[in-house]
Amino acid sequence: MPSSPLEPLELPGSGDWLTWVAEHGEGQLAEAAREVALVKSGPTDADTVLATWNRAETAIANAEAAHLWAEVHPDAAVRDRADELSQQVQKFVTELGQDRDLFAVFDGLSADGLDDGAVRVLEHTLRDFRRAGVDRDDATRDRLRELSEQGVKLSQDFGRNIRDDVRSIRVAPERLAGLPDDYRAAHPAGDDGLVAITTDYPDLVPFMTFASDGEARHELALTQNNVAWPANDQVLQDLLAVRRETASLLGYDSWPDLDTEVKMIGTGQAIADFIERISSASAERAAQDKGVLLARKQVDQPGADEVEVFEFRHYGELVRREQYDVDGQVVRTYFPFEQVRQGLLDVTGRLFGLEWTPVGRDEAGTWHDEVASYDVGLDGVRIGRIHLDLHPREGKFKHAAQFDLVKGVAGHQLPEGVLVCNFNRGLMEHDEVVTLFHEFGHLVHHVLGGQGEWLRFSGVATEWDFVEAPSQMLEEWAWDADVLATFARNAAGETIPVDLVAAMRRADQFGKGIYAAHQMSYAARSYYFHAGPNDDLTAFGDELQRRYSVFPPLEGAHMHCAFGHLDGYSSGYYTYMWSLVIAKDLFSAFDVDDMFAADVAGRYRDRVLGMGGRKDAADLVADFLGRPYSFDSWTAWLAE
Repeated sequence: MPSSPLEPLELPGSGDWLTWVAEHGEGQLAEAAREVALVKSGPTDADTVLATWNRAETAIANAEAAHLWAEVHPDAAVRDRADELSQQVQKFVTELGQDRDLFAVFDGLSADGLDDGAVRVLEHTLRDFRRAGVDRDDATRDRLRELSEQGVKLSQDFGRNIRDDVRSIRVAPERLAGLPDDYRAAHPAGDDGLVAITTDYPDLVPFMTFASDGEARHELALTQNNVAWPANDQVLQDLLAVRRETASLLGYDSWPDLDTEVKMIGTGQAIADFIERISSASAERAAQDKGVLLARKQVDQPGADEVEVFEFRHYGELVRREQYDVDGQVVRTYFPFEQVRQGLLDVTGRLFGLEWTPVGRDEAGTWHDEVASYDVGLDGVRIGRIHLDLHPREGKFKHAAQFDLVKGVAGHQLPEGVLVCNFNRGLMEHDEVVTLFHEFGHLVHHVLGGQGEWLRFSGVATEWDFVEAPSQMLEEWAWDADVLATFARNAAGETIPVDLVAAMRRADQFGKGIYAAHQMSYAARSYYFHAGPNDDLTAFGDELQRRYSVFPPLEGAHMHCAFGHLDGYSSGYYTYMWSLVIAKDLFSAFDVDDMFAADVAGRYRDRVLGMGGRKDAADLVADFLGRPYSFDSWTAWLAE
């Protein structure tokens, strides 16, 4: 990794964010326009053109960071202005993709004498022009521009409706029976004598796991599955229509065919085939898992003949407690949030040779006082900066994701990434710890992959159906007893017992068949919603759930309205399971008895994470494993 004297982006902190966001975004767009003009009118040798284009793409990416502020800034006016900027950026990008004069410059370049990176940039750029419709007639290109603008606005509406629609139920205090003491203490009754339980994750997850009151869990599940209903039903229909028409105008049979052309999987039909393959492989195991859940439910409700989708967490917890001797309420006492966050930094620092140096809010200039910032060092040199925004608040993104703030370009700008989650400020469930490790994997990938020359391949810039694999692999470190012993301690200072971790690992084997099957029900929604029109998305989604999940649909629910991945992942939600297949194969190279072995960790860091998108994902995996990836490790995992 090259040394870097570069400085992080200067954020306004307690200053005027509204002005800063506007000036930064518009300034970067103006810079991009200047560089594009140079491409069209300046020197015509390939090296100069590509270097100038790299500067243009860098400025565009900097302007695209407006999307982050739309999701996290506490000021609604800043969020709205950021949405407007995102629309401007996408309009600019769409116009560039259809600029025939600009395309002619690239189409006329010779790859002779270019290094591999420059050749890859040229190839990808020409491919992008074609996918944008540069070779279509004027009327088609005009319509494609209209569709792009509509799509951006619809995507923003879809996400905003989810983000702003926090719902709640109100229950009597006695209906919190079964929940941990700290949860009940944090949820006092209001003036009406009732307790509010919201659909935000820190409220939702413990309630669905531990609450003894089945009717209350049902009520909260239905409330959560109707977030953004009915508004997002029509928004999603309109968005799907925009995508179908876009694909048709570009000459593709379907949106999934357009979308998968640049992914590892290759074709839309391959998604359908993958869904069937995973469904078939997991069917027997899923049925066995559900049988165990049903038997446990029948202890409480003799004669019960079905387990509902919202009961999986609760009865799964009871099975783990009673049959595997794992009590989630005991487990969580070993995971206070502050300890987990520091433990994560220590673990990843040791694993990848990274140094995390805290940066105060005044210096970092962040948007909220709960955001924790760190400079990232390697071999004593700062190579990036990260920001951890990990707790819920009004108007903030409701799920868990890594957002780019700055994409790294060697000699030009440091990579900066933001981790946006919604965790409890107190004790964490172990599955939340696993989620934090997972999402932090994206952040590490962004920084380590942001040390190259080309913006196009900076950070998490591989094919989109590979990006989850490195993060899913990092989850393994959240299950290792020796790793957990470095930070998992209860209030008495006692380290999590080795035998408890072993029991947790055994218990984790339970339910994986259900998990795989239910993931395919999500993947099927994602794919088939995009593969063709459907008048009733609720009914069609319910049909797909009956086909692929072991759980029946939740009557009265409209989960697609709150399923945010239908926007960002569009037809590609299969990515999570596709990446898990690869993640299990990647992990097979590590020694489970020495999770910090420097040789394999360093090779993985440099050959996979540090490469960003400079090679195709399949080649990155082969470079690391010494062979092509296979399903073998995933199949063995499912059978454990």
